Amino acid sequence: MNINTNSLVSITEANQNFSKVARLVDENGVAIILKNNVPRYVIIEFSEYQAEQVTNNEDVKSIAGRLIAKHRAAFEELAK
Repeated sequence: MNINTNSLVSITEANQNFSKVARLVDENGVAIILKNNVPRYVIIEFSEYQAEQVTNNEDVKSIAGRLIAKHRAAFEELAK
């Protein structure tokens, strides 16, 4: 993951000036909050978060489909 250094904010600065963090997210799509000079938190737009959740759900659906196909006989026996 490439990190834009313009998106980095210390936790102290984020606490004192959250509107700056919100502007960074609006401008760059992400803000990374540092705690003890280490990236600790990521703030993204809610729409991007929702898109990520859909992707995770699709992964779960594909895994479930594969497991059902692999163990179909056992599932059919249990359904009796």
